Amino acid sequence: MMNRRNFIKSGCIAGAAGILTGTNALSKQEQTSKTRIRIIYSLHEVVQPRPDWPNVGFDFAPFMSKVRAELESCCPGFEFVVSMAKGEEEASAILEEDRMSRVDGYLVYQLNCWNRVVQTIVNSGKPVLYADFQYGGSGGFLVYTAGFLRQKAPNLGFVASSRIEDLAEAVKCFELTKNGGSPADFVAATEQVRLNGTPAPGNLSCTRDDLSLITTEECIQRMRSSRILAVEDQNAREADDLFGVPMEYITFAEINEAWKNADQDRSHEIAEKWRRNAFEVIDVSDETLLTSAAMYLGMKEVLKRHNANAITVNCLGGFYGGHIQAYPCLGFHELNNEGLIGACECDESSTATMVMVTALTQGRPGYISDPVIDTSKRQIIYAHCVAPSKVFGPEGTANPYSIMTHSEDRQGASVRSILPLGYMTTSLKVNQERKEILLHQGKTVANDPDDRACRTKIAAEPIGDIEKLFTQWDQWSWHRVTVYGDLKEPVFDLADRMGWQIVTEA
Repeated sequence: MMNRRNFIKSGCIAGAAGILTGTNALSKQEQTSKTRIRIIYSLHEVVQPRPDWPNVGFDFAPFMSKVRAELESCCPGFEFVVSMAKGEEEASAILEEDRMSRVDGYLVYQLNCWNRVVQTIVNSGKPVLYADFQYGGSGGFLVYTAGFLRQKAPNLGFVASSRIEDLAEAVKCFELTKNGGSPADFVAATEQVRLNGTPAPGNLSCTRDDLSLITTEECIQRMRSSRILAVEDQNAREADDLFGVPMEYITFAEINEAWKNADQDRSHEIAEKWRRNAFEVIDVSDETLLTSAAMYLGMKEVLKRHNANAITVNCLGGFYGGHIQAYPCLGFHELNNEGLIGACECDESSTATMVMVTALTQGRPGYISDPVIDTSKRQIIYAHCVAPSKVFGPEGTANPYSIMTHSEDRQGASVRSILPLGYMTTSLKVNQERKEILLHQGKTVANDPDDRACRTKIAAEPIGDIEKLFTQWDQWSWHRVTVYGDLKEPVFDLADRMGWQIVTEA
């Protein structure tokens, strides 16, 4: 049996031969002259064993092999050694092993979202380049990078680009410290590489959008007359108002019972409507569509029972725990198209944000997402498995959508919505404790069909400084709520009226 120490020494992954193999035979002189970098992949396993970004069963081996081959081709003056780590313990073991050998710096590649590896490696004091495997590690990458920026980590540079050339140029910055430069020189050089690789702003003029808004006072009144149902676990309880919106917690059992008792004929009608209106249905059975329609009807019944217009469900915990028998994704899609609010993952803050934007715009839905930043395209990509298809409100034009499995586990039914391009969007998040509203804006420029991670991926070019977009994730978590329309001025007015502050993140 190979223990961890021998595993690191051997530099290979069982079942993925060639990924962590040793370097090509080098003379001692060549080994000394070359800049020696350890690549550390932060992930669960080579083949992903459980639901998470990118998706269950994802094989990282081809990507890891490609990265190494490309870097060896682009950076001939470098020697690369490769390791994997699930978390802090394995990262510490790698550092301990490196005390006996020469390593000039570390490239930490975040392949899964939340594995805490880079934190340990940064504490080594050696220069660290932190890279995002987009649609794989992006959540942790954004949250952790924002934390490092806030702490002014003196030895960490980062790269958030889909271009391997940008990664290679950032890797070449390690030569600075190899030749006597400071870690601060390394960080500054990686920043310059990132700026050089980011395109100049494009044409940010947007398609005309006849946005109909209500007054600030009317919006506050509608928020006060709304009600959020939060389905977190099996405990029902009252809750304090959130952003002026009343809220209460109900149980998994209540919505599951409503799902069970949903009218079957009506469920068949809704499932058939979804199938008929969808551009395509991929790997989703008629039975799954039917159970999803029943969940939609169950949620509508619970909303009516509690005189509420918004519901947010701990969907992953409920489904994986066996507390609910169908994903609510398609139900949320339908509720949001109707001018009601269906929100993912029992995210109360995002739900309150959705209540606000739907009230302010007289029916336009907010779209919760897990954003990804790609500097090589100057884009922020809003990704999630729930999305509306009527972004201009219940009476507005519908856009095409596909029905697919929920991406992370390839189960259930969710939506890939092909959202309209060329429009101004406003992305927001409220924070009750700090009485702050986070805000940035962007012009929609692309729908990304990448199969990794969540199904809907609408890309926008941010209005303002894309570098500033890296700075707030540790304070606000990953989710953002995006709505079509220029809401900057009315949201500022609303914040002033409520005594809240606006934080602009671009």
